[in-house]
Amino acid sequence: MIHDPFIVPPLPPDWPFQPGTPLRPLGCRLNQELPGLGGGWRVCTPGGMIPTGEAIPLTGVFGRGGISRVGDIVLKPYRRGGLLRHINDRSYRTHLRFAAEHAVHRGLWEAGFPTVEPLGYAWRPCGFGVEGVLITRFSEGESWPRCWELSADRATDIRQAIDSLCDWGLWVPDLNATNVMLPPAGGALLLDWDRARFEPAGTDLWPRYRARLERSLRKLGAPQEALSVIGSA
Repeated sequence: MIHDPFIVPPLPPDWPFQPGTPLRPLGCRLNQELPGLGGGWRVCTPGGMIPTGEAIPLTGVFGRGGISRVGDIVLKPYRRGGLLRHINDRSYRTHLRFAAEHAVHRGLWEAGFPTVEPLGYAWRPCGFGVEGVLITRFSEGESWPRCWELSADRATDIRQAIDSLCDWGLWVPDLNATNVMLPPAGGALLLDWDRARFEPAGTDLWPRYRARLERSLRKLGAPQEALSVIGSA
């Protein structure tokens, strides 16, 4: 059987989260303005909703810059990392990368997975390609690196979320400690589903996730207590 990494498999029988109500279908509107980002955008959101209002930069967040809040909506421009960012920091060949991330994010949200609500994406021509913006609902919380000291329940929530991704076969190559958000009321939300893909059934993903997160934690100077959350000494 040929494996397609973008076909969503059924949820595992022991999925620990309660699936929610399906989101509204996306509607796309052309040549739209986005607050703080100018015009010419093709915006794909539920019902074609367009964010309006003043764009306020989100300070204190990790990422590659340019993230802003418009009311209860967050606009996060796509930016490249690694050495490539010095040559081309925001242009992509097509909009399909943005659409793929939204599709995975939407599937996780509808499955009840702890993440922020996905609202869509936008794109417009840029150079020889396109640039994009991820659109999500704003959620209060601190990034894990800003509050390393976790309760036992918080640590369990992080581990359970990652275990659930492993059980479902979803590999997220960009998942790192800065993409774990801790809401004031408790629990943990995982963010950033760029380049996520489903692996063939039976693939053991936990060693990959542990290595990826351990590298991130050590780079951020995390204490041993944080490393113990993912089973690293």
